Amino acid sequence: MKSEGIPRFSVEELNEAIGTLLSRGFAPRFFLDALVSKAQLKNGHLWLTLTDGEASISAVIWSSSLQDLSFRPKQEDGVEILGKLNFWKNRASLVVQVIQIRPTLSTVLRQFKIVSSLLLKEGLIDKSRARSLPKFPKSIAICTSVPSSAYADILRTAKDRWPLTRLIVFPIPVQGDVSTKIQQVLVKLSNSYEELACEVLVLARGGGSREDLMVFDDEQLCRQLSSFPIPVITGIGHEDDLTVADLVSDHRSATPTASIVDLLPSREIERNNLLQLANRCTDFINWTINKNVQFILDRKKKLNDYSPKKLLQNKRSLLLQRNQMLKLLSPQNILKRGFSIVRSNSNKTLKSINDIQVDDDITLEFIDGFVESRVTALDSNINSWEK
Repeated sequence: MKSEGIPRFSVEELNEAIGTLLSRGFAPRFFLDALVSKAQLKNGHLWLTLTDGEASISAVIWSSSLQDLSFRPKQEDGVEILGKLNFWKNRASLVVQVIQIRPTLSTVLRQFKIVSSLLLKEGLIDKSRARSLPKFPKSIAICTSVPSSAYADILRTAKDRWPLTRLIVFPIPVQGDVSTKIQQVLVKLSNSYEELACEVLVLARGGGSREDLMVFDDEQLCRQLSSFPIPVITGIGHEDDLTVADLVSDHRSATPTASIVDLLPSREIERNNLLQLANRCTDFINWTINKNVQFILDRKKKLNDYSPKKLLQNKRSLLLQRNQMLKLLSPQNILKRGFSIVRSNSNKTLKSINDIQVDDDITLEFIDGFVESRVTALDSNINSWEK
């Protein structure tokens, strides 16, 4: 073979040249989106086969890094990797060294769907199982990361809304594959909640990507929450985030702050309610007093009206009125006014001319005496009086 212008290498020299070319010409770090088609633990190192459906490449997570990673990938997981190339010149082997790794959203949603479907089938996700939250809790348990913005918001909101409630904080890790640690804290709380007088559990985590909330889709953790001895209220992530833990809880709030708002009453609102209630009580008492006073006054008036003295006065007044009427209507009073009474010989009072005949003897009674008379003529024309 002609060798003019063509470089010649030994195997070692060729591999070294390839390694130099890669180190100089390729990015020292890069992001890689892939699907894990195989995951195998060897000698403490996690070896992965990554693919995109068209091509594949090997990757490794060294044991020194594996324990610090928050997510350990499994077969069929979609992953996003921050890595760099490792090239071993003695055997011309190329692998991706994983520096950081996290699940893709598709992986998170796949786990959410699998776990939620399983728990729904078992009846653990059912709104009819939800227990009511205490209206005025005296003591509540808080499971969240300490320190954190979510923890600070919970403390501030609880103090502003209802400072009478005692908060008992159980710090938990919320980042990465920490389901086992959270479950250990929940076991401790479930064994001591009666002694601590805890009436409700608040499980909270501040905002982050949906991938960061994957721990709250863990099947065993969610099973533990579904059977927790006191009501559970969750405030995980943002309003649009939904985890399996939210589904098995007794009440789901949009955020950690919202969980305290949903749980604790507002002292301003309750103060106004108490003032309104006090006003209604005062109005009712005044109305009752006025009603009873009026009732007593009515009874007193009736008692006065029906007293023996009042009855005698009324009877006396009535007798006087009737006596006066008798006097006004008495014959003597009529005679005083110039009238006279006409009687026949038989002492019968004559009321009409038809009761008298010519030559009848009649007696006329005046106020001061009697007149005997004889009828000489009769005139029935009443208008003659007007003449």
